Amino acid sequence: MPDPYWNHNVHYHPLVLGAVPDGCRAAVDVGCGDGLLVRKLAGRARTVTGVDRFPEAIRQARRQSAQVANADFVEADLLDDPLPAGAYDFVSAVAVVHHVDFSKALGAMARLLAPGGRLVVVGLAGNRTPLDWIISGAGLPAARFLAWRHGGKGGPEVPIEPPDLSWAQVRQASRALLPGSRFRRHLLWRYSLIWERRD
Repeated sequence: MPDPYWNHNVHYHPLVLGAVPDGCRAAVDVGCGDGLLVRKLAGRARTVTGVDRFPEAIRQARRQSAQVANADFVEADLLDDPLPAGAYDFVSAVAVVHHVDFSKALGAMARLLAPGGRLVVVGLAGNRTPLDWIISGAGLPAARFLAWRHGGKGGPEVPIEPPDLSWAQVRQASRALLPGSRFRRHLLWRYSLIWERRD
């Protein structure tokens, strides 16, 4: 089924879905918005929970996901620990962690994972160096082409905040906080961070 809209975050949904471990029992999407990624994850996991701190987002997600029997939604701030620790095989967060304290967000999401579980973050970072600006500039033609191909950018209105951390700071912090994590910078002004809980 085609996506109802396209934007830079939706573009990286396949990356997230491709990281879901086989036999995933329970997944959670942090900052779920209207629940689009939750509905996709519902085809890969036995149960999926979407969490968002904005009441309108949760209302939209529940309404649009009414026919998805294995999805539920929680209106809460992740940093308030609304979900059981160690209960999920998969945790995702797309364009979320730059809205909150990076270290606290990674810690809160890591606590949700069961042993062997996987965390996938798709995030934003700030340009600080000439190389940062060159790489970001290279994304402009691709972004314009993709927006044209998909009929323009769309999706629900969401709060927009500039990221505090640079690309290098995100890379360094993620390695310190989540040893063994894999950081990769992507073309459309996003990075991916993948980490597996071993204990």
